[in-house]
Amino acid sequence: MGKSLSLDIRERVVALVNEGLSCHEAARRLRISAASAVRIMQRKRQTGGVKAAPQGRPRRSKLDAVSDWLRRRVEAEPDMTMPELAEALMQVHGLTATPAMLSRHLIHRLGFTYKKIPDRDGAVAQAGPRRAVRVAVPPDAKDAP
Repeated sequence: MGKSLSLDIRERVVALVNEGLSCHEAARRLRISAASAVRIMQRKRQTGGVKAAPQGRPRRSKLDAVSDWLRRRVEAEPDMTMPELAEALMQVHGLTATPAMLSRHLIHRLGFTYKKIPDRDGAVAQAGPRRAVRVAVPPDAKDAP
């Protein structure tokens, strides 16, 4: 699929046609195809604007219908795994979804992130139990082979 012409070019086509040039003459002057100039003028007459229409199909998912349920379920049980969520979705709504599909939907559509707990500038990592074990080892201790 080709790229649409810039808004600047589209507005220049309209300006040239309004000055009295034909679509073909305006296209030749701006070095675009005559068909593009004709379509730009048709769009101007039909919609009043020359902005390009969105390209491609709108993205839809079968999970859009249950987005609110998914959000409530994850907020109620944040430690639930994706396979467990897929099983619950199958039992409650009868929808089959892979764990990867659920993960993408939660991240891209509902705004969830990978991290479950914010890092808080490393405060948790600095004070966590693993850190205490690492720090408790004497500096002259030999590493295990």
